Amino acid sequence: MSTFPGIGDAMPDVALTTPDGGSVTPSDFAGGKLVIFFYPKDDTPGCTTENQDFTALAPEFAAAGVRLLGVSKDSPARHAKFIAKYGLTAPLVSDAAEHGLSDALGVWAEKVNYGRTYMGMVRSTYLIGVDGRIARIWSKVKVKGHAAEVLAAAKEL
Repeated sequence: MSTFPGIGDAMPDVALTTPDGGSVTPSDFAGGKLVIFFYPKDDTPGCTTENQDFTALAPEFAAAGVRLLGVSKDSPARHAKFIAKYGLTAPLVSDAAEHGLSDALGVWAEKVNYGRTYMGMVRSTYLIGVDGRIARIWSKVKVKGHAAEVLAAAKEL
């Protein structure tokens, strides 16, 4: 049995750092729908594609009353460069602190790549309802078509 929050549970309210050094928490979006997508690293092929896909659909998310928040362990300065390089509009925040939101959700986890074990971000997306509760979770996300699938689910919520 998982000790991490699941569907129907309240989203943990852990502060995240914005590219300008400010702070934001999931509860700052209370009363509206929120999509939080966790991705491993700025400016890598899959993560760039995922962020571009969410940016491309950002107007449709906004029209459906859904806010977006992309999260990785990258520094606020690295996020700022990534945003500028690709013209990203989906807001990105840093979850670099130990015991951060990714830890609370279990998406910062042990991974294995080419026989090497390390800690890393498991590409995951959370859809939060207007009540602040987790409505849907996508784990170990495959990037292709993911943003569109999340948009469809958010519209149904």
